[in-house]
Parts: sequence; C-alpha cells; structure tokens
Amino acid sequence: MSSHPSSLQSLYDLSGLIALVTGGGTGIGLMISTGLAANGAKVYITGRRKDVLDKVVAARDKTKGEMIAVQMDVTDRESIQEVKKFIEQKEGKLHILVNNAGQVGPTSPFLGNPSAPELKDAETLGQALFNNETPSGWSDLYTINTFSIFFVTTAFLGLLDKGTRDSQIPGFTSSVINITSISGLIRLAQEHFAYNSSKAAASHLTKMMATEFALKGVRVRVNAIAPGVYASEMTHDEIPPEQVNKVGKGVMPVPAERSGTAQEIAGTVIYLASPAGCYTNGQEIVVDGGYVTVNPST
Repeated sequence: MSSHPSSLQSLYDLSGLIALVTGGGTGIGLMISTGLAANGAKVYITGRRKDVLDKVVAARDKTKGEMIAVQMDVTDRESIQEVKKFIEQKEGKLHILVNNAGQVGPTSPFLGNPSAPELKDAETLGQALFNNETPSGWSDLYTINTFSIFFVTTAFLGLLDKGTRDSQIPGFTSSVINITSISGLIRLAQEHFAYNSSKAAASHLTKMMATEFALKGVRVRVNAIAPGVYASEMTHDEIPPEQVNKVGKGVMPVPAERSGTAQEIAGTVIYLASPAGCYTNGQEIVVDGGYVTVNPST
C-alpha cells in the first residue's frame, strides 16, 4: 500500500532525486549532504580538495544513502563545465543544487575592540580600514561567495529543468538552494565588511534568479537559507554555548543560547528540496536561533 501523500515519509522523501552540493565535504555542506543522502537522494559532493571529499565518502555509513565525491572549483568556469558534463553523462538530469561553497575573506578585528587605537577618530578608523584590506581581497571573496552562485546555477540550469520535466512526482520542481548567511541580513559588519556585503549580494541574486527564471518559463525554483551560528571550517568544529556570542559578534546575544545543529540546517534544505517545499520560490529562510530578531537587520 502506498503511503498517504501527506505522511512525513512522502512529504520529505527524496528517493530517486539527484543532488549536487558545493563545498559538500565539510561543515554546513557536509551536514546538508548527509541529510539529503539519508532521505534518499543520490548526492554528489564537490570541493577543491578531492582528498577531503574522498575521506568523507569512505568513512560514511553506506546504509544511509549514496554520496559521490567530485572535484570542482566553483570559481573556475572550465571546472564547472567539466562537472556539468560529467553529471549530464552519468545522470542526464539534476533535481537539487545546493550552492554552499564560501569563505570569510578580509577581516578587521579592531572593529570589535572598543579600546582599539584604530577607533580613535574618523580619520584613524578610515585609514585603518583602507590600509587593512585590498580590492583584490574583496574580489577574491566575492568570486567564491557570490559570483560562483551565478555561474554554477546557470551551468546546471538545463539539467535542473530536465529534472523537473522528467519527474513523475505530481507538482514537483527542481530546486536551487543558496546558503547565504545572517551576516548578509544584519547591519553590523561583524568585523568583516567584505563577507557580509558578499552574502547580501548572494541574497539578492537569489531573488533575481528566482524571478527571471519564473518569468522565462524555467521550471526551477531558487531559494536561500541564511544560517546563524553553526560549526564550520570558518568558525570551529564545535561551538560550546559560552562561545556562541563571540562567534556571532552581535549587539545582543543569540536568544537560543546555542549554535545550530546539523538536523536544523539539513532539515530546512530537505524541506525546500522535497515535495513539501515545491510551492516555495524566491524566499530566504533564516535559521539562526533568533539572532536576526534581536540584532539590527534589513
């Protein structure tokens, strides 16, 4: 007997779906990849470090879904195209694309220190920021945090549309999920102007792609998830409660008094990618334990 269409098993079942996760071998990307595989998707995890990806695949529990390591540099158009051709030959389509790859980039730690000499006056602050960062540093960061979302998504757009058209699931549409950040939503620099502005750009890029694709008849939804404080290579492998607010660098502490869990970030991705989320398009879901609620945001 088939399960009821509104049962949890049916709503979040990803069986038969093909997924690709950039930066899928560590941190939030690994949390997402593991969740997708455990719920039935065949998951290709990509990254620049093939050895890291291979270790993840070798160490995982094979009874909890299929995961395949593929080297890809999201800042290199040729590398993206090579993986696109590989997926096209192996699968002929794609259903889920998670743009997760990212970095922190240039930082100005003195912004978080009220007694720092760099904060003496406007001239001193301005020159400190000017001298501490470089246009090339900003450009490199935007290339991976923002530009890559555009180029990876457009490269795989045809395969994603085919995934929709070939699907036997009523109402199903393929999904692009961009992992942005609360840093792109709040008005604080958190000691890194470049990172926060690159994530804000990624948030708006999400909305533009969702709108343009819908208007052009492309059957692919585009949404974003803005995580709060989560363990990752950019923060720490684990974040104890007493360190959460040091990582978050907010005016007010995180109401949840803890970092996010793998279940919380993976669960949100699974919702957007599954039949349960197929009526959601052009949205950004904040998963942050209340951080944006109590800190100045857009």
